Amino acid sequence: MRHHPGIVGHVIAGVADAAKGLATREELMAAGVTSDQITRRLRSGLLFVEFKGVYRVGHRAPSAEANYLAAVKACGAGALLCGRAGAHLLGLMKGSPPPPEVVTTANRRIEGIRTHRSRVDLSPDAWKWRGVPVTRPARTIVDMAGSVSLDDLARACHEAGVRYGTTPRDVEAVLARRPASPGARHLRRILRGDVPVSLSKLEKRFLEHVRNARRPLPITNRVAAGGRVDCRWPEHRLTIELDSYRYHSSRHAWEADRRRERAARAAGDEFRRYTWGDVFEHPRLMMREVCQLLPLSNPA
Repeated sequence: MRHHPGIVGHVIAGVADAAKGLATREELMAAGVTSDQITRRLRSGLLFVEFKGVYRVGHRAPSAEANYLAAVKACGAGALLCGRAGAHLLGLMKGSPPPPEVVTTANRRIEGIRTHRSRVDLSPDAWKWRGVPVTRPARTIVDMAGSVSLDDLARACHEAGVRYGTTPRDVEAVLARRPASPGARHLRRILRGDVPVSLSKLEKRFLEHVRNARRPLPITNRVAAGGRVDCRWPEHRLTIELDSYRYHSSRHAWEADRRRERAARAAGDEFRRYTWGDVFEHPRLMMREVCQLLPLSNPA
């Protein structure tokens, strides 16, 4: 059905508003907008080309999320944002948004998009976050493993666990399907807990208190019971979890915390939980208890 020129703008806006101000040529024509009407709006600046066949409504300012969604749309049905771009969308990486990176079962080459062709069905790895089709966190981590530093990869694993409940087992399951993935060896070191990384201001300040008290430093962020524990002293049978509002405010995080606590106690560990207030506002009280649980590192 062809629309009268006077209502074409409303039709285009209706299509684009459902997708961060974006619309494909096919979507517009399916809604009754003609090829000539699209061309006129491109010439007048009412539409902008994001990628071939994908347009942004002129009054909408571009954003990283819209750019990523446009890239996925340009690659066709079933395409997914992936790699470092997917990690940025999911909050697994900080910093400036990387260029779009998309995996698709079709053979696509589009300027401005790094594309990967998958010869297997992508539906097991398909997810949607903030309206953008993207690989699930575990698949995203595997895909980015060969293009980031070891520390950045470890932080991404930690963030995936905190934000989405992704476990080392989830990542191992993807690796089992993709054993030749670049960076797989480094990723497995992280999953085994062989890469010691301090991941937050809270952890760093806590370790400073332990060091200043001349107590032995813990193993940090090691795999235990399918997840990760913040601080553990295996030889002293002590586990300490550090709770910040950012990482422990969701129902999932709260339940994961309790599972780790049960696992630590089942393993015979003493278990303590300290908050931001304990570490930054009342460290003396906290360290009085810690010092009762740990011997001096180098007693006189």
